[in-house]
Amino acid sequence: MKAQNLMLSGFSVLGGAFLAVLLTQPVSFLAASQAQSTPVANSQPAVTASPPPPGVSVYTPDELANIRVYEVASKSVVNITTSTVQYDRFRLLPIPGQGSGSGSILDKQGHILTNAHVVDGAQEVEVTLADGSIHEASLIGADSEYDIAVLKIDAPPENLTPIRLGRSDSLKVGQRAYLLGNPFGLNGTLTTGIVSSLDRSLPSQVADREMTSIIQTDAAMNPGNSGGPMLDSSARMIGMNVAIATRTGQSAGVGFAIPVDRIRRFLPDLIEHGKIIRPYHGIVSVMETKRGLRILKLSDGGPAERAGLRGSRLARRPTSQGFGVVSQVVIDRESADLLVAIDGKVLKDHTDFVDVMESHKPGDTVTLTVLRDGVRHQIELTLGAA
Repeated sequence: MKAQNLMLSGFSVLGGAFLAVLLTQPVSFLAASQAQSTPVANSQPAVTASPPPPGVSVYTPDELANIRVYEVASKSVVNITTSTVQYDRFRLLPIPGQGSGSGSILDKQGHILTNAHVVDGAQEVEVTLADGSIHEASLIGADSEYDIAVLKIDAPPENLTPIRLGRSDSLKVGQRAYLLGNPFGLNGTLTTGIVSSLDRSLPSQVADREMTSIIQTDAAMNPGNSGGPMLDSSARMIGMNVAIATRTGQSAGVGFAIPVDRIRRFLPDLIEHGKIIRPYHGIVSVMETKRGLRILKLSDGGPAERAGLRGSRLARRPTSQGFGVVSQVVIDRESADLLVAIDGKVLKDHTDFVDVMESHKPGDTVTLTVLRDGVRHQIELTLGAA
């Protein structure tokens, strides 16, 4: 039996046609062998169970679990349709367009959770509830880096059933995963699978950034599933569907979801401020080295500068020119601090730096370990808000 190689060349954001490089490593798989029948010695005649009485349905335990999840969560899942206007290459002829995605009801006030890419660029957004009623939605807040958005509709509270939020910090590979959404606009579709892996990374919609700690599943996702919930066997939301690995734009059995713990953390900011309030450290740029991150630039008067960190500075150095020596202004990077750890966590690259910083809130104090002139220092920095 020979192993074959499959190249997954891209990932597709589920609410649109965005395609980008995701996986470049070959994935090996083995073709399933044909089942071999084995005669059973001294077999007895098969006993045929009596069929259930007419009108009585018999379900297996797995089926009952699926039915229970659907009946509990389906009223909390909505269909989102968007209207957009684009222009031709000469920006003269308007070209109307439509998109679709999914979302989850957060509360009785009408807040709806979905992906930022589902509503990006939309002129009009409509939300269809499970009862079929259609409501105009307004955008309350969005963050493209984490691909999270919150909408709001004006609907009677008795028609709104909030989704139950679970936890994602205790997920295990192999546990059951249920997806609810509107693939291809087919309302109220349930698919099932397992949590295939944890701590995946995906390219963010923001250049040079990544979404980390992403959940992977084999439950079928397709365009239109974006923003819908990933649920556990208790019908609690453990993630939000965001992307699929694909070569065709349709499901290839590898889907991804944003963990609900991250969503829960950012929801208050999105609802209150319309954006995520990020911790502000005042380190403008760093350079990756084998020993750590060289601090190139600090914001004037920012938290890092006030804490006593050192960035690159300008220096004058004599340089031979013709028959004489002139003084030139150069950037002295060697005098800048080398950042090697935050709160004891060793930093391997810029992504580590961003992840550690953004795990904190404005007002938190972090301890930075830096090398300065070969000597290790511990510097406390209180984060601001941005």
